[in-house]
Amino acid sequence: MKEIIAIANQKGGVGKTTTAINLAASLAVAEKRVLLIDADPQSNATTGLGFHRNDYEYNIYHVLIGSKKLSQIILKTSIPTLHLAPSNIGLVGIEKEFYDQESDGRELVLKEKIKEVKDQYDYIIIDSPPALGSITINALSAANSVIIPIQCEFFALEGLAQLLNTIKLIKKTINPKLKIKGFLPTMYSTQNNLSKQVFADLKQHFKNKLFKDKDNSSYVVVPRNIKLAESPSFGKPIILYDIKSVGSQAYQNLATSIMAG
Repeated sequence: MKEIIAIANQKGGVGKTTTAINLAASLAVAEKRVLLIDADPQSNATTGLGFHRNDYEYNIYHVLIGSKKLSQIILKTSIPTLHLAPSNIGLVGIEKEFYDQESDGRELVLKEKIKEVKDQYDYIIIDSPPALGSITINALSAANSVIIPIQCEFFALEGLAQLLNTIKLIKKTINPKLKIKGFLPTMYSTQNNLSKQVFADLKQHFKNKLFKDKDNSSYVVVPRNIKLAESPSFGKPIILYDIKSVGSQAYQNLATSIMAG
């Protein structure tokens, strides 16, 4: 089944882009055809895969304003089955472009653009910005499901109600097929009591929406991991930077869980 998955959380610094890059790469290494759409103006998913501003002329902004097709901006990565639709800081201007439009349907622009390439991929992963603005709403409107990364730190669950209400509203009005794929605990530390408490809270509230590992014996949790933190500065997903690291294992487990349905 072809699937479009948005990675969303309006709180910054929760491992959203790390999840987008490494889930996409882990699925691609498992021989799935994957497109990662960087819909965040910070363009960290783009640089995290080794691309810089002078490596490409057009990006997702040009697609959203209608001057380019999605197929015209797609870049090949070092993993043959992983492609990237890059972003750029210029994407911040899209909010104004959308609100200058008189017409309805601003929330469905990305969904319409994806139709052109949808059949070429098994999975399309959308990295959305850390805000509940029009780009994130476009991502959620285009997606079949959403993964919500939650860091195992203080204030982790703060603001979650707002995101869940937004998802509920989009499901009710624009995208009835949208579902929460799952919550992904990130930055977990076994030495930290707070990490354990946040994870316990997640299990209490969202037990059925946590990802199980391949044996179904435990939950997929992304640990604090130096290799995982280093890999974007080398322009590589963790699976290419250090396949044996605990960070790489966590994202491979997440990919396995998603492929299992």
